[in-house]
Amino acid sequence: MSIVDKAIAAITPPESDKARVEATAKARAAAGHGTWFALVLDHHDLLRSAFAETRNASQAGQQKAALKKLAALLLGHAQAEEAVLYPALAVAHEKAHAEMGYNEQAMVKMQMAQLEQLPPLSEEFNDKLEHIEGAVLHHMYEEEGTWFLELMDKGEKHDMLTQRFREEFERYMEGKPGMAGSARQLQ
Repeated sequence: MSIVDKAIAAITPPESDKARVEATAKARAAAGHGTWFALVLDHHDLLRSAFAETRNASQAGQQKAALKKLAALLLGHAQAEEAVLYPALAVAHEKAHAEMGYNEQAMVKMQMAQLEQLPPLSEEFNDKLEHIEGAVLHHMYEEEGTWFLELMDKGEKHDMLTQRFREEFERYMEGKPGMAGSARQLQ
């Protein structure tokens, strides 16, 4: 973690695990079943598991394979949000949230590109992974705790958003090695 990252983390400590769990529970209650929001929450669960799998790998080959899966999930999820949900947030007069979402995801993409260059199981790899995971968990907290609750309330055409979100994720995931069932298991 860079000196700047450490300073920012000290000034703005992350929300607690308890706050994250509460936000997710509140979001699940609001999301219903089969909605775009329920799909987002399912993706978030998959991402949490993929981070854990990558973090807990005991062999370099396992960690590289887990990182590949994590990267595909992150990018597929980001693509679907950026193509469908963030524009819907802007239309629902939540442009600041949409812009923040785009910016946060762009930063994670840059950090993931750097992570892929680091040797698996190294301290540098683990530090970078921890930094990325923290950023992603905070991003998910924002979406689950505020942004997407507002979109559920203020947004329109939820059936269309669900269909488009699913299509964008599936389009990205199609043909990704080791990911054949990931898009389908979320339906």
